[in-house]
Amino acid sequence: MRTIYAVTHPEATHHVERVVGGWHDSQLTPAGLSAAASIAQALRAQIPEGADVELFSSDLQRTRQTAEKVAGLFGVKPILDRRLREKSYGEAGGRPQEWLDRRFVPPPAAGERLEHDEGVAGAETKAAWAQRVYAAMDEILQRPCEHQIIVTHGGSLTFVVASWIKMPIKAVGYVSFRVPSGSITTLREDDFFHNRTVVNLGDTRHLDSVEAG
Repeated sequence: MRTIYAVTHPEATHHVERVVGGWHDSQLTPAGLSAAASIAQALRAQIPEGADVELFSSDLQRTRQTAEKVAGLFGVKPILDRRLREKSYGEAGGRPQEWLDRRFVPPPAAGERLEHDEGVAGAETKAAWAQRVYAAMDEILQRPCEHQIIVTHGGSLTFVVASWIKMPIKAVGYVSFRVPSGSITTLREDDFFHNRTVVNLGDTRHLDSVEAG
């Protein structure tokens, strides 16, 4: 049986500064670092002691910092993969969110959505974004490890899940699995039917103690 724990990084500086994230290399805030420690503890509680564990992460600082908290409890080294990054917003990355909002061209309700031009120079299309996350997932799933942790971003989590359930890329034009920052999504494949289950989506119960503190 294979279980994947897909983690979205917790609060980062671009959240509180109200600037566009994407490939802008923001860091975790103090609250985000505390939440990352809680994520690591929650994963440690779910994965049996002595089990083989692999850890993959986007290479941006906010995901690397999250992965490092997890790595410390499991004694593993994160495998960094830039394909697990958030969507690139091109020249909007790091600019005020309102700058992007004034220029952003939303996709049509019907028609071409995967190759839609959002009106921002250098921004990825949804097709390019999905293709790179799918490629990363294909390589991760070729590995035989039963417990794999993937640290990524809120937007890219959609394509981690879509890839897991084998949704064709041509069908992802409308899909969106919205989850909170600092969440854990658990995906499991059984050894008998080889069905791929979404056990939970965007679980944040581990953050209750952080918020209470």
